[in-house]
Amino acid sequence: MIKKTLLTVYFILFSNFVFAESMKMIGMKGKSSEVSRTINVKMYDNYFEPKSIKVKSGETIKFAVENKGKLVHEYNIATKKMHLKHQPEMMMMMQMGILLPTKLDMKKMKEASKTNHAMSHSHSNSLLLEPNKKGEIIWKFSTNEELEVACNVPGHYQAGMVSSVSIN
Repeated sequence: MIKKTLLTVYFILFSNFVFAESMKMIGMKGKSSEVSRTINVKMYDNYFEPKSIKVKSGETIKFAVENKGKLVHEYNIATKKMHLKHQPEMMMMMQMGILLPTKLDMKKMKEASKTNHAMSHSHSNSLLLEPNKKGEIIWKFSTNEELEVACNVPGHYQAGMVSSVSIN
């Protein structure tokens, strides 16, 4: 039991540290005063519109995101490797009853985030939206890393809910 608890604590601390460090390599939260343009995004059940995004290195973009699907979806800017590392967290949210097919249990999310910050899903590069909800991300693209936008709700990435990001 102690070994399992220690492993859980290690996973939580290490994954948060790694995620924070990797965030720096993909860009940063942008300032609204520096937004050069807005990209309107629609999330449907297992695809995004637009399917690809072109940005300039150093550009700050406002993503106005609307979930037009019938399921909960995520809009997450990251590398493929970061998406794959984030997917177990999303699965954990589902197993804990936080992430349901058509809604989020905010009470459970708040409670779980007291012991595991990843359960708060409060990353500046990501939105988690229920059907018919809207949100926005302001992101400064300060990298040449190969990025993509994806939904990491279990099964959605694998179903192709991914858009490419081209940085010039």
